[in-house]
Amino acid sequence: MALTKVVLEDKIEIVGVHKAVQIRTCTQVLEDGVELSSGYHRHVVVAGQDYSNESAEVQAICAAVHTDAVIAAYQASLNEGI
Repeated sequence: MALTKVVLEDKIEIVGVHKAVQIRTCTQVLEDGVELSSGYHRHVVVAGQDYSNESAEVQAICAAVHTDAVIAAYQASLNEGI
């Protein structure tokens, strides 16, 4: 009987006008390759946020969609609420 824990990013989405990158992580517990349980966690990377601790795939997506113009527009939208 071998228990293993598998953690993978199973869904990455770009949402909203300010290109927020939403990441869903699935954690599975397997016994001899058969899933015993699983759970999900989501987190979001917004324009201008430090994403250096994210996976290489998420970093590449953030670098592509979080342009200077998108970051400026997101910051401006935050300042409008003040």
